[in-house]
Amino acid sequence: MCVTPLKDLVGATWQNSHIKNKLARVLWVPIIAERSIAIPDRIIGTPFIWSPSPEEEHLMAMDWQELTDMIVLGEVENITGKHGQVLQIRPKAANSQAKTQAVNKNGQPFMTLPRGFYLKTTFTHHLLKKHLRIN
Repeated sequence: MCVTPLKDLVGATWQNSHIKNKLARVLWVPIIAERSIAIPDRIIGTPFIWSPSPEEEHLMAMDWQELTDMIVLGEVENITGKHGQVLQIRPKAANSQAKTQAVNKNGQPFMTLPRGFYLKTTFTHHLLKKHLRIN
């Protein structure tokens, strides 16, 4: 979805975060695109515009806070896909050579892979089921 800042997070809040802004309104275009389906045969579903409900935004804000706290405390290398309920942080780089600066537990800068915020698969499935009325 978007790059996760790994330093200079003083004053950062969910309300002024880039991820909140990006997720405020999202155009979803569902495509049935299993690998076994040839590209010309793939099916485009009904697009829909989504904005998070107050409950969904609350869950995202809680995840953002948990993950941001881990970054601030120098725990970026310990963040896994198990953290967060609806948002997660994963490496976001073209290859393992791409590096960005972060801060470790002792406040010292070090180089690491860039990270990005993503919606968890289970949350994405929930949204698609809800909006496309799929069982």
